[in-house]
Amino acid sequence: MQLFASQTITQRQSMVVNAQLQQAIHLLAMGNSDLAAYIEQQAEENPFVEVGKFERRSSDRVAALPTAGKASDTEWDRIGALAADPGPSLYAHVSAEIEKMGLNGKDQALAVAFADALEPSGWLGLDLASVAASVDVSIETAEVMLMRLQTIEPAGLFARNLAECLRLQAADLEILTPRFNTILANLPMLALADLKGLARVCGCSLDELKLDLRALRGLNPKPGAKFETFIAPQRAPDLIIMRSQDGWTVDMNRSTLPKVVVRNIDAEELAKSKGPMAKEAGSYVGERLAVAKWLARAVEHRNMTILKVGAEVARRQTAFLEYGASHMKPMILRDVADAVGVHESTVSRVTSGMLVQTPQGTLPLKSFFSTALESSNGDEPGSALAVRHRIRRLIQSENSNNPLSDDDIARLVSSEGTVLARRTVSKYRDMLGIPSSTMRRRQAALAGQI
Repeated sequence: MQLFASQTITQRQSMVVNAQLQQAIHLLAMGNSDLAAYIEQQAEENPFVEVGKFERRSSDRVAALPTAGKASDTEWDRIGALAADPGPSLYAHVSAEIEKMGLNGKDQALAVAFADALEPSGWLGLDLASVAASVDVSIETAEVMLMRLQTIEPAGLFARNLAECLRLQAADLEILTPRFNTILANLPMLALADLKGLARVCGCSLDELKLDLRALRGLNPKPGAKFETFIAPQRAPDLIIMRSQDGWTVDMNRSTLPKVVVRNIDAEELAKSKGPMAKEAGSYVGERLAVAKWLARAVEHRNMTILKVGAEVARRQTAFLEYGASHMKPMILRDVADAVGVHESTVSRVTSGMLVQTPQGTLPLKSFFSTALESSNGDEPGSALAVRHRIRRLIQSENSNNPLSDDDIARLVSSEGTVLARRTVSKYRDMLGIPSSTMRRRQAALAGQI
């Protein structure tokens, strides 16, 4: 064996992810509002960057798609816009009521700690000991304050559990009799629709029990839910898909889309300045101007990439745009990436934070992607989202006294051409927040007896 050293020259291509490329990638995942905030931040740091409003020009192009029949507006739960003046939030309402109590010192801090622990339902999200410890007071002191806060309207706020929430409301309505209190102490029996057993525990007849249960049904288990502004408001869409005379069109939402204005004239004037600092100033101007121009190109590239991805998604989901969720086609990121000519990760970033306005409602762009389920008759496979929609519709139309089991649903859907297992039905039903057939039967029985 003979060992020797040698030199060879090879040529290869590689991509270096520098700071600018990382930022360009980050821009893809920004919605229009986030992008506007980012450009404003850059404008504060760079004198040659200015935030401008995007105005449509006659030369602007939008992605057009073939037209089809009339769209349906009955099959999709739309994301409705919030009311123009929905009133104060739950926290604002409670804070105002606490202010009226005239508290000070640790009492004020304790009341605020309870307000901070409120959940959107109006219940407390922390136990009494945790709230007391956060302000360094005894549990007894905290309990006294809690009793005061539980007098705030609407009744039921600051409850620690369902029974206490309903008990506070019953007391406020002056219907909290000993028998009503016993019912609240045995809510698990009510959940199981064991009315005969509950009547024995309460020591009353079934008819007397039903009178109390009718009053119970009139109470609100989540009194905080009426304050809708506790939920973050729905932001404006980033993309808009609409029908035009030429068919379906996909366009950016120009009303929220910012653009980068590069202040070239200011840069030229500074570059012409003379003096002892002219060289340093020229270097600064050149570097900042280059960053401004790069940002403008990056934002334009971001907009074009989003528009291409949105157009391809709309082209593949034209049936959904026409007829609703039951016609959603299976589609994965790779399908769109191959069609547009970008990497799969690029499509993932574009769709992760974008909202799109369609005739079927304003939806996350990500919701258009759904895995394919096997077809039993050789037809085009159905999407998981369309199957979940079908499951919901089947349960909504079922006989409440004889609800469909997961096996029944699996057979019905499979008979329509999509192979579906019972465990898949169970998984989708849980995703939709629908209880089991046993629980639905109990709920129907309870509703029929009250």
